Amino acid sequence: MMSTVKIVALGLALAAVAVNAQAPASKAAADTPEAHAARVHKQAIVVDTHIDTTMMLGREGWDFTARHSADRATEGGSHVDLPRMREGGLDAAFFSIYMPGTITGPEAVKRSLVFIDNVRRLTEQHPQDLVLATTSAEVRAAHKAGKIAVLMGMEGGHQIDDSLSVLRDYQRLGVRYLTLTHSVNTNWCDSSGDTPAHNGLTDFGKDVVRELNRLGMMVDISHVSDKAFWDVLEVSKAPIVASHSSSRVYSSHPRTMSDEMVTALAAKGGVVMINYEVTFLDDARNEAAKKRQGLSREEQAKLPPLPVVSWTRIVDNIDHMAKLVGPTHVGLGSDYDGSTMPEGMEDCTKLPNVTAALLKKGYSDADVTNILGGNILRLLETVDARGRELRQSGAPQR
Repeated sequence: MMSTVKIVALGLALAAVAVNAQAPASKAAADTPEAHAARVHKQAIVVDTHIDTTMMLGREGWDFTARHSADRATEGGSHVDLPRMREGGLDAAFFSIYMPGTITGPEAVKRSLVFIDNVRRLTEQHPQDLVLATTSAEVRAAHKAGKIAVLMGMEGGHQIDDSLSVLRDYQRLGVRYLTLTHSVNTNWCDSSGDTPAHNGLTDFGKDVVRELNRLGMMVDISHVSDKAFWDVLEVSKAPIVASHSSSRVYSSHPRTMSDEMVTALAAKGGVVMINYEVTFLDDARNEAAKKRQGLSREEQAKLPPLPVVSWTRIVDNIDHMAKLVGPTHVGLGSDYDGSTMPEGMEDCTKLPNVTAALLKKGYSDADVTNILGGNILRLLETVDARGRELRQSGAPQR
């Protein structure tokens, strides 16, 4: 006769077999496309290389830790704040140090330092949620600790006041990329938004690129003229970034990049970060806007509304570039709080939609993780390492 102990043991064993037999089915049932996308998004380090939320930090009474309306036309409205970064899984962002290109000289430097101070103080005031980061390792450490990494990029070479020593000071304060121009030419680089004055980069402009390389700062070619882009690609000894650009296949706007430019940038290890601004995503919007030029408000009111641009055009841009040069050369550079967002991407809470759409298109978990942030973290690390090599080799300060 079987002992009571053996009967109990047999019963437990049979129960375990039954549980194990059911486990795969339960897991499969739980792993719906939605659950899969949510898991990939949560595990990834989602990085945005360009947000203009810095402008909000200087407004009296505006609280980054409070949830605001996504409608920027309302009082205090914005695309980004701490609660919505948490909700949308935005783990790291480059806060733009920006001002119009018409503000130059010492005044530009002064204002830049105020913006940098505002960003640094933000992290000092909220150490439980935010951490200032300057390297990929620091971004990864912040993510592991459950904190949001705050980085800085400078939008507009006019802010260095034609001084490489000022550029070095910005680097010491934590700025990790320089967009060589904004919408007007600098004294040494042509902008895509202005009439060419230098045939690309001047000799001093080339020195700026070389010094950025030596400092381990990313060279950003968003906003530069096509000729300046090719000059940068020839001079730079490190891969370059387009911090917030889109494809010329979908929009003829001069701020977008041709396939030839994207291919050349990727061939040297660079990354293009897709801009969400509606006029960079869809030409129908641009064509409709042209018809309004020169018309009175009354005349414009009689025209049909501007075409709606869907957030899926962001995914179209990513998909086009990934097919063109591979998914390791594409990322996210929204231009939140500095541009008009497409329908369905009203603020950073909508970012999981991008992850779900890419997975639905057949991209692997690894590819999606790289697009969401891995690619730019790799580039940041590569440029940093290249800078150390150049300094150790005795590359001259410019």
